[in-house]
Amino acid sequence: MEDQDILLKFRDPASRNLAFNQLVRKYQSKVYWHVRKMVVDHADADDLTQDVFIKVWSHLDNFRQDASLYTWIYRIATNECLNFLSSKRRKFFLPLNDVGAELAQKLEADEQLAGDTVELKLQKAILRLPDKQRLVFNLRYYDEMPYEQMAEVTGTSVGALKASYHHAVKKIEQYVNQETD
Repeated sequence: MEDQDILLKFRDPASRNLAFNQLVRKYQSKVYWHVRKMVVDHADADDLTQDVFIKVWSHLDNFRQDASLYTWIYRIATNECLNFLSSKRRKFFLPLNDVGAELAQKLEADEQLAGDTVELKLQKAILRLPDKQRLVFNLRYYDEMPYEQMAEVTGTSVGALKASYHHAVKKIEQYVNQETD
């Protein structure tokens, strides 16, 4: 189902619930994995994904279609992730690298990665990145999102995103090389 059809149905009170269910089915998996790559923990990702769709429901009437629906939802998901990670740091008075270490421990306990040492090493390297740099890396590397779309999601210029991605790749390479030495 096309986004325009979903939006038209959503604006009609008779088909609003159906349209929202279609929207959730269309984007739930993408949003979940986007969030999961940022917060690592399944339970946190599940809760945040639900929060994202609650916000989408609450604000969809005000969606101006300046960006695509997909980009708008990703922006909400991104902001939820960054707010969650920031809140976690404040709540537990943790410096940036301690949150990364905590997420790395959760990563090691994740049964989906058990036995895949290369993927685990990559994920640990990604977790060492600052939140926004990790976000840019994930959007580009995993989601293969074009820089122009990333700019809409993050509210950052294309040039800054390219630089951020470049720095992230260099830091990841450095970490992986240190781990193999």
